[in-house]
Amino acid sequence: MVEVEISNRSGVGVDAQAAVELARRVLAEEGVDEGELGIAFVPPDEIRVLKRDHLGVDEATDVLSFPIDAREPLPPGVPRQLGDAVLCPQVTGDAWQAPLVHGLLHLLGYDHGPEMEAREEAHGL
Repeated sequence: MVEVEISNRSGVGVDAQAAVELARRVLAEEGVDEGELGIAFVPPDEIRVLKRDHLGVDEATDVLSFPIDAREPLPPGVPRQLGDAVLCPQVTGDAWQAPLVHGLLHLLGYDHGPEMEAREEAHGL
């Protein structure tokens, strides 16, 4: 099972259980049934700093991904560390599901383009 650690520092109520269920479903559909994942809901100022520091763009955004293992082969017995998806509910509004799926696909190694769009569509987005 994918272990999901949720953190909500955004100051906005988010359905954490729905986020966990969506993440596990998408990852299972992508062939990932074991590993560890972090999901953080953060305020606009925090995601803005992250985007500036990591991507060189000084603006708030809906989601950022910080992958670790992606789909790389791992030695036996080493747990897969998928990484973290960081979302800003003040940017996404109530529609945080599509940005979460987008962020998860980045954690699995997908880049923007037709392949990622096809995967998002396959997940109902």
